[in-house]
Amino acid sequence: MSDISETTAAPPAAAPVRPGSQGPAWVALMLAVLALAVAAWSWSDSRERIRDLKAELGRRLAEAGQVTSETRLLARNADDAMRQASEKLTQLEAQLATSQQQQLSLEALYKDLSQGRDQWTLAEIEQVLLTAAQQLQLAGNVRAAIIALEGADTRLQRLDKPQFTPLRRAIATDLANLRAVPSLDEVGASARIEALVARHASWPLASAQVSETVPATRGAGRAADLGQELWAEMKRLVQIRRIEGNEAVLLPPDQAYFLRENLRLRLLAARLALLSEDQAAFKADLEAVDGMLTRYFNTRDAGVVAALKEVRRLAGLQIAHTLPGIDASLAALDALKGTP
Repeated sequence: MSDISETTAAPPAAAPVRPGSQGPAWVALMLAVLALAVAAWSWSDSRERIRDLKAELGRRLAEAGQVTSETRLLARNADDAMRQASEKLTQLEAQLATSQQQQLSLEALYKDLSQGRDQWTLAEIEQVLLTAAQQLQLAGNVRAAIIALEGADTRLQRLDKPQFTPLRRAIATDLANLRAVPSLDEVGASARIEALVARHASWPLASAQVSETVPATRGAGRAADLGQELWAEMKRLVQIRRIEGNEAVLLPPDQAYFLRENLRLRLLAARLALLSEDQAAFKADLEAVDGMLTRYFNTRDAGVVAALKEVRRLAGLQIAHTLPGIDASLAALDALKGTP
């Protein structure tokens, strides 16, 4: 059985090959296989590269599309912002135009109000100046005119406008002229005259008679009583007195009342002349009072002497002065009113 197995196991003998004829075939086969492997590798590598390129190109295209979308979105947002800015600019321009128009209207209104206020102020100052002129011309009241001019100057000072400067200068000139006028205490002088009027009833007359009462004595008979009564009547009718100094006018008792009333009226007339600044009448009335006191009253009495001194001091007062006017202020006001 071993022989049979060895016989079946032994292969048939191969035919002998020539070494010189199989070498080029193997080389060609190897080259072909190598070329095929290189071609396969090249194809595979090219395919990988193409795939990579496609992926990169797709990624780049996707990024480009995203950038384009973002750019479009930004452009759209920019367009919206530009449109909103344009709308806001248009609104601002409209508001600016409205504000400019309102400003022009306000300036025109302020100008009108300012001109109206100036005209109103000039009208008030004109009334004040006319009142001051009337006080000077009619009543000779310098103090009232000064107060009126000072009030007008204060009003102009508060306004503080250069166009009122000439008027203020004219008012200052008139104020200086009025303040230079000598002042007179009319109230004090009037009170002194009133004091004389109040005391005139106490001044004794030069011809004052002291009534003498003669006691009635009863005589023995009717003839004696009749003689005593006649003698008493004669003594009451005729008195012989010694008066030193100037000759005094003797007045009966019933005329003393009229004398004192006349004296009082003269003093009151002098007071009225003082208030009206009538120098001639004031002096004439006081001189008449002086003459009456000297002629009819007892000049040795202390009250009469004091009254005479007071009357003479009053008569020496200068109650009338040449008063300046306010023509400069009125002329400046007229010039200012004529200026547009």
